[in-house]
Amino acid sequence: VTSLDENAVAAQPAVDIVALDDALERLAAVDPQQSRVVELRFFAGLSVEEAAEALGISPATVKRDWATAKLWLFNELRPDEDAG
Repeated sequence: VTSLDENAVAAQPAVDIVALDDALERLAAVDPQQSRVVELRFFAGLSVEEAAEALGISPATVKRDWATAKLWLFNELRPDEDAG
């Protein structure tokens, strides 16, 4: 269970929820399962095992999808360094 602690929230970098939602829509077009894993892990706070059960897939697949999706989203959400 993920707890919401003010100090933990304050320590997290600000996330542009609109940009994240747009990126998740793009991810869903490429890989719907990875998008769903992000929704369950990030927004619903489910553990790997809980997300696996909810999706009917193995925990190893959730871990792999979670890692891949996080990298994909990081690349999508980072500022465009070429824009000047």
